[in-house]
Amino acid sequence: MAQTPRQRLANERFARAEAAKRGKPESVTKRAPKPKAPISTGWIVLLAFAICGGLVFELLRVVPELWSSISSFFSR
Repeated sequence: MAQTPRQRLANERFARAEAAKRGKPESVTKRAPKPKAPISTGWIVLLAFAICGGLVFELLRVVPELWSSISSFFSR
């Protein structure tokens, strides 16, 4: 089966990249793997909601009480 022009270009690009790597130490040609987090993003979001969500709900409960206290203090 003959190569298509697209395959030929891809093969030439690959050959050039491999020729550029030839003769260099392996550490230069290989990239370091990206470190993975020990905990997934979903668990972090859930934990943040559990910690900060309680604070938000508590503020929603306390703010009207504080506002009424402040307004009654100034209305005297």
